[in-house]
Amino acid sequence: MAHRQTLQVQGFSHANPIPAAARVGPLLMSGLINGTDPTTGKLADTLEAQCACMFQQVRHVLAAGGGTPAHLVRITVWLKDRSQRGPLNAQWLAMFPDDNDRPARLSLQATELGAGILVQCEITAYIE
Repeated sequence: MAHRQTLQVQGFSHANPIPAAARVGPLLMSGLINGTDPTTGKLADTLEAQCACMFQQVRHVLAAGGGTPAHLVRITVWLKDRSQRGPLNAQWLAMFPDDNDRPARLSLQATELGAGILVQCEITAYIE
């Protein structure tokens, strides 16, 4: 049986004792990733800025597990207002410009994301 590797990422933390992600063999799954600026540790003010920071944090979590965005299988996203997907889609297209090479994505509306949080996600990646 493969050993679980707990992944910590600088500038990424949870209020509870939860790692940024865990990896077992080639499977990497994250905890919740929100729009916290990795350099300041503070939540960005706007949806656009939170989306940009969230995707930056996704890259950092993947790198901690030895991966890149090419290893993503699925991203699940929660938005405070699901009708406001423009900033999310802008970051999505910047990370995945090839419409023949994108992971699956599920976007949901969440009624309670926490103080100031406008968007958050979790990722699943397969890294050989």
